[in-house]
Amino acid sequence: MSKWLGIVGFTLLTSLMPSVASAQAVGGYAAGCQFDAQALPENGAGFHVIRASRARFYGQPTLINYLQSLGNKLEHAQLPPMLVADIAMERGGPFAYGHRSHQTGLDADIWLRTPPKQTSPRQLEKVPAVDMVDHSLYILTPQFKDQQRQLIALAAQDPRVSRIFVHPLIKQAMCTTYGDAAWLNRLRPWFGHSSHFHVRLHCPPGDTHCEPQAQAAPGTGCGSELASWINDKSGTLSGGASKPYRPTLPQQCQRWVKQ
Repeated sequence: MSKWLGIVGFTLLTSLMPSVASAQAVGGYAAGCQFDAQALPENGAGFHVIRASRARFYGQPTLINYLQSLGNKLEHAQLPPMLVADIAMERGGPFAYGHRSHQTGLDADIWLRTPPKQTSPRQLEKVPAVDMVDHSLYILTPQFKDQQRQLIALAAQDPRVSRIFVHPLIKQAMCTTYGDAAWLNRLRPWFGHSSHFHVRLHCPPGDTHCEPQAQAAPGTGCGSELASWINDKSGTLSGGASKPYRPTLPQQCQRWVKQ
């Protein structure tokens, strides 16, 4: 009897899932979910996962590969390991608090500070962020050094990257250092990204349920577009809505994730 109930339960569960044969990102970055996600290991060559107790370290295989590849590049360049923060929940969908995006397993936050001396799981649960911008003077702090520039540059050069959101002053610093490098176009100024940067990958090839973001304007973005952000010194992100963000999800996601 219990075996029969188990078969019925499995059949019911699979009936609630879209008919996918492999990992998929479904919907948009801020209204979607993911199937067959992979977990980023807590530690690896060139990276550590922080706040692992939140279980926000799941992503599509292409993103997990991207992060591990970036970690290897950092190690090869003899740069400090990166701290990987929120990616997505195992099934994706909106978080109970925090981001509006990070729903399809194609977004990841990477902190700009270097790891603490002790990288035990307990220490990595409590490690504080380091703001790289003095917001009162509107300048970068001395903590933003060449190793932060190299980390962002290595992250941006992968062709799988659609966008990397950084504070306008950080974008300005990258433009000053790297001139007319084509990948500067992928660095998009956005307030609220002064202690970390947010990597967003393109929809994987053949992933027909994934909704891509519009292409960024051509050019490096280091001219008038950036100037408008730099001049808007008052621009900030609020502390977030008082209620959790609950978008209308694609049909494939509605019974798959909890809202």
